[in-house]
Amino acid sequence: MRIGILTSSRADYGIYLPLLERMKTDSFFEMEIIAFGTHLSKSHGYTLSDIEKGQYVCIHTISSMISNDNEQSIASSYGLTVLKFADFWESHSYDLVFCLGDRFEMSAAVQAGIPFGIKFAHIHGGETTLGAIDNVYRHQITLASKLHFTATDVFRKKVINLTDSLDDVYDVGSLSLNDIKSFVPIDRAAFFEEFNIPNEEFILVTFHPETMSVQENVKYAQAMKNALATISKETFVIITMPNADTQGSVYREAIEKLKTECPNRLLLIENFGKIKYFSAMYYSKLLLGNTSSGILEAASFGKYVVNVGDRQKGRIQSGNVLNCEFEERAIIVVVSKAIIFGSYNGDNIYFKINVANNIIKIVKEFYASI
Repeated sequence: MRIGILTSSRADYGIYLPLLERMKTDSFFEMEIIAFGTHLSKSHGYTLSDIEKGQYVCIHTISSMISNDNEQSIASSYGLTVLKFADFWESHSYDLVFCLGDRFEMSAAVQAGIPFGIKFAHIHGGETTLGAIDNVYRHQITLASKLHFTATDVFRKKVINLTDSLDDVYDVGSLSLNDIKSFVPIDRAAFFEEFNIPNEEFILVTFHPETMSVQENVKYAQAMKNALATISKETFVIITMPNADTQGSVYREAIEKLKTECPNRLLLIENFGKIKYFSAMYYSKLLLGNTSSGILEAASFGKYVVNVGDRQKGRIQSGNVLNCEFEERAIIVVVSKAIIFGSYNGDNIYFKINVANNIIKIVKEFYASI
């Protein structure tokens, strides 16, 4: 079975990994990676190098990103991605192509495949993020897909409502958590030494723009900066940098300015990679920001999350998430509360066992039926 894997960022590649490792060693599959988006961007860590380390038989690369991140540039990147993939789909055929999540680049690649009758399998459909324009892209991808793997039954029902069909919609759990029970973090001393982290507690931070409130982002970025300046006086801060979203540079500039003001209290990371990111989460005191990993993964590490603003609004949450408005003082207060709480001992509603194996089983059954 010939499989294509669309990956446009460090985030979706990290989620795919358990599935890719199994497909790579299963003779039933002839798998090809299709890398595009920020993977090819040097300003975002050039994460294509991480994919190349995976020693896949075939890696296609498609460059279509425009460096600016204003509304016109994002729309232009979307259009350019569609044009590039129109050429790609014309000359490449697959039995099934995996797509994941809600990025605008992913949506563009999928939309280009519709006239070619490409069969897409969508992971993480049916979710809602009211504070991000990605909400629209995610549902576009769902409507263009033939096979659906959702993270909870709530999302499965949403996909059924969107597609008006019960066929080929499966609640499998979050793929990124597939190997979480057997995960072993990098040795603490080695991890701290590699990144020159002081021997003290730290908070793991990731902020992205609220792309449904573009006019508010300058204010939000300043609130983030001011709050982190105060928090870093008491607790060391590790920041993973924003993705290529509309006005992401507003947050980057605020973070980089903060680094110059507090050089010894912050560590900025462009791309950890999955193992190092999970290790950072494992050793962190808590998570802060508005990233999906706080919602999907942190509970499995026993971490509380201060989820700021509306970017993740609409996603169902485990009991470890403390929601907070995008305001300097509110962020400081809720972080202080979360630190007092210590470790989270509840369940992760996104966890199910054998996610990757279940997806493979379903894909093989799907292939037999077509």
